[in-house]
Amino acid sequence: MKKTEILALLKEHRPDFVSGEEICKKMGVSRTAVWKHIQALREEGYLIDAAPRTGYRLVKIPDRLYGQEIADGLNTEFLGRTVYYYDCIDSTNREARALASGGAPHGTLVVAEEQTGGKGRQGKGWFSPRGMGIWCSLVLRPGIAPAEASPVTLLTAVAVASAVEKTAGVSPGIKWPNDILVDGRKLCGILTEMSAEMERINFLVVGAGINVNIPPESFPAEVRDIATSLRAAKGGEVSRAALLRQYLREYEHYYRVWLDVGFKPVLEEWKKRSVTLNRPVRVSTSRESWEGWAEDVDLSGSLILRLPDGTRQRFTAGEVTLRPGDNGPGTGD
Repeated sequence: MKKTEILALLKEHRPDFVSGEEICKKMGVSRTAVWKHIQALREEGYLIDAAPRTGYRLVKIPDRLYGQEIADGLNTEFLGRTVYYYDCIDSTNREARALASGGAPHGTLVVAEEQTGGKGRQGKGWFSPRGMGIWCSLVLRPGIAPAEASPVTLLTAVAVASAVEKTAGVSPGIKWPNDILVDGRKLCGILTEMSAEMERINFLVVGAGINVNIPPESFPAEVRDIATSLRAAKGGEVSRAALLRQYLREYEHYYRVWLDVGFKPVLEEWKKRSVTLNRPVRVSTSRESWEGWAEDVDLSGSLILRLPDGTRQRFTAGEVTLRPGDNGPGTGD
């Protein structure tokens, strides 16, 4: 696409000017066509100076998650190579499911500046304000049986945490199974959905909502005490495009490890960041709650809880509440 190629040329020469003649020669288009593409880029928020007999200069790149910004330096093999960008959408997971059902390729990324109907686990809403976070979903088509897919949620949490560390210098913790926490508050939520038949997966959709540049006072009152953002934790803004690119790189790395050598190395990374293990917790399901000692997470991603009577309970899903105190396994409160 000529517009994207012109943008790449402007970036290559930044902060210097590029003559209109050079752009015409390299792109094989007329000066009129170059001007139209420049205008289109300006409408997308790129600040581009123009000077007679000098050419064009890229002054500022907008804080938008355009496909061309995500691709700039991405260097992944399959993740994020197909991007569907939306200014505003009800839910990236919902759109990703529709695209996947229509044949969207493995690694497709759906990203939006704003969600009006973002969802977390258990049908909870997810605050997704415009231009302040990363609201995205990935389409994955792993060649595995449905029963083998459960670790993907923990893998996603590791990818998010690792990307946050490398991009923002903030070291988050992971609460089983998939909440990313900073200073005890929720930074990111993950929602994994699957379309499958008896013995094969049609596709997985993995959604992540990362609170990047949300000011603390902008959170709704009902979540203000339990949610946080990288801006709040770091004390300054973080490049959303850089963070999203790093997330895709980390995800592709851990995804390959999982499918090539198994989940154990990924689980070890998860445990390093865990704020759930080796402490008293409450695990709640839709029917009842258990209190005990969070002893381990196994290779299927299930939480192993040691109850006060010494027996173990295995959970494949549930809501974990971290309890105060450190009384050791099997001793209750």
